[in-house]
Amino acid sequence: MQQVKAVIARAKGAPTEVVTINVPEPGPGEAVVKIQSCGVCHTDLHYREGGINDEFPFLLGHEAAGVVEAVGPDVTDVAPGDFVVLNWRAVCGSCRACNRGEPQYCFATFNATQKMTLEDGTELSPALGIGAFAEKTLVAAGQCTKVDPEARPAAVGLLGCGVMAGIGAAINTGGATRGRSVAVIGCGGVGVAAIAGAVLAGSSPVIAVDIDAKKLERAAAMGATHTVDSSQTDPVEKIRRICSGTYEGAEGADIVIEAVGRPETWKQAFYARDLAGTVVLVGVPTPDMAVPEIPLIDVFGRGGSLKSSWYGDCLPSRDFPMLVDLYRQGRLDLDAFVSEEIGIGDIEAAFEKMHRGEVLRSVVVL
Repeated sequence: MQQVKAVIARAKGAPTEVVTINVPEPGPGEAVVKIQSCGVCHTDLHYREGGINDEFPFLLGHEAAGVVEAVGPDVTDVAPGDFVVLNWRAVCGSCRACNRGEPQYCFATFNATQKMTLEDGTELSPALGIGAFAEKTLVAAGQCTKVDPEARPAAVGLLGCGVMAGIGAAINTGGATRGRSVAVIGCGGVGVAAIAGAVLAGSSPVIAVDIDAKKLERAAAMGATHTVDSSQTDPVEKIRRICSGTYEGAEGADIVIEAVGRPETWKQAFYARDLAGTVVLVGVPTPDMAVPEIPLIDVFGRGGSLKSSWYGDCLPSRDFPMLVDLYRQGRLDLDAFVSEEIGIGDIEAAFEKMHRGEVLRSVVVL
């Protein structure tokens, strides 16, 4: 067992704390990873606020990169010294999704069996089964995805959650490609990543929608061809005008990605898509939210698909190395998502900056 510094949420709404935790030696199917970087994600704040569950205390952090320090028995896919991005979809290989050749929808993903604890033995609940606001963490070996060791940890670690969620929502879930138009409603970290994914796929136009001018500037820098300030303009009508000017007869975008997670913006996405178009919900709603009233004839008459995107429908073993290679080639600017590098004691300040929309990502560097 090792003792390391880590960030926990002890109780609902309480400020995070830097404490000493116990990390067991890896057992069968497990690995200990020395964390080099971990992004500060909205999901960590949801854990702190009790929005995920009430299994306090939580060991926060999940958007991480690091180096494998040790592995348990029977682990063959990774070895000590491997540079890895951590993921929360360690596929089981035997559930009904895996058996039908769709492991990106695995229903029984793995986490470490052993528990990390506080010094007094209190068991910790690691965020998304990872818990990477820590000098070292214990994970299932399948949560470690080997990537190019020359890549910058602070940048590629973001593939562990938000950036992959956005890119995957555009490409994997939405099917963005050449000849298709994409609109993204909500240009925080995930929304801007969705724009990056649409641009990477060759879609055009790529329309960014938000009420914050700074976020729209970031979206344009990431490749959005048009920006829409929805505090000043009806976004549905604006998206329709842009798309009809590109593709004659278009009644909206082929793919509209909702990256806010609110009923009113989802309704905008529904009506901003073209006939037979696709709506992708990647913003995370709260449990009390409901789909707004929409006449069923509109659902039928517009055709197409209404989808939700969980982790960008990614398969880490397939997608992470590919996206890191594109980053290394200069074709995907992951560095642009890193707004600042901070220390392990700066999480609360990072939450405030995130809440105010001042950053795409604050990244803890260890």
